[in-house]
Amino acid sequence: MPEITLLNKIFYHNSLRTWLAALISAAAVWIVLLAVRKFMAGRFFAFTKKTKNTLDDLVVQLVKQTKWWFMVVVALYSGALMLALPAKTAEIISAITIVIILLQGGIWSNAILDYLVDKGVGKGEKTAAISTMVFIGRLVIWTAFFLLILDNIPGVDIGSLIAGFGVAGIAVALAVQTILSDLFAALSIILDKPFIEGDFVVVDDFSGTVEKIGLKSTRIRSLSGELLVFGNTDLLSSRIRNYKHMKRRRVVFTIGVVYETPPEKLEKIPEILKQIINAQEYASFDRAHFKSYGDSALNYEIVYYMDSPDYQVYMDTQQDINLALFRQFTEEGIEFAYPTQTIFLANHGTESKES
Repeated sequence: MPEITLLNKIFYHNSLRTWLAALISAAAVWIVLLAVRKFMAGRFFAFTKKTKNTLDDLVVQLVKQTKWWFMVVVALYSGALMLALPAKTAEIISAITIVIILLQGGIWSNAILDYLVDKGVGKGEKTAAISTMVFIGRLVIWTAFFLLILDNIPGVDIGSLIAGFGVAGIAVALAVQTILSDLFAALSIILDKPFIEGDFVVVDDFSGTVEKIGLKSTRIRSLSGELLVFGNTDLLSSRIRNYKHMKRRRVVFTIGVVYETPPEKLEKIPEILKQIINAQEYASFDRAHFKSYGDSALNYEIVYYMDSPDYQVYMDTQQDINLALFRQFTEEGIEFAYPTQTIFLANHGTESKES
């Protein structure tokens, strides 16, 4: 009979040699995981700072969110695979490992949610509505992982629990469908960004500055001071004009001069307008044309562009153009038209003007 050495002695269904091999395997996996985590959080993290791609930043964040207890359980489980264990013990070890993996999965999912939110709305731009939606997202994530954890615990049946959640969810959805509609509309506003807080918008016949984007409604402060409240669903179904994102403003205005204006002065008017408009800081002249013969005026149409989207700047510029135009016309002897009516007297062959 061969001599039984110490390494061949059996301890809990496995030889000491097998236990040592399992321990070495677990230690090796632990060291590899630590090395990978240190490298990803160190040199690789420094590398990602130099790239424009944000996906590698997500990978680094996921590595940083990897917990030490997760790595310990993975290492021990990899060692346990080398052991011949009783069925009940193996089942318990598998269940514990799955629970730990699911907990780590929940942490990773939250990190992915934060990444998507930061990418969608930008860091430092989180409003109360966004924070609430993030909270709801986390609640959904952890509820899903909680049900998965319960499902992997031996002896626990979650079928009736899921059915109960389903019925309750349908009932709640039917009861608050209007609120849910506004909630998803708020999510669409936050992610698609047709406007943000601080933008000046025009909605149908209403206009004002966006003060707050809430979960159910958006508040707009009108120019006259009152607060306008729009349901998010109704707001998205309306035609919205956002003047905050306007890069250039196209301005069209008309002037009229009297019919008695000499032709040579009529020819000078477009050049006068061009010089006046180009003299403004934010204005760029486009065109000026003798457009039409009006009832009591010779009409000119003028078009120019404002390089500033600010409405106050536009009005100041238009005022300066009007004043300069009035001075120049006075110097040139060009008279602005005003509503007049010419009456011909048939019996006397004379005519007179009435204002």
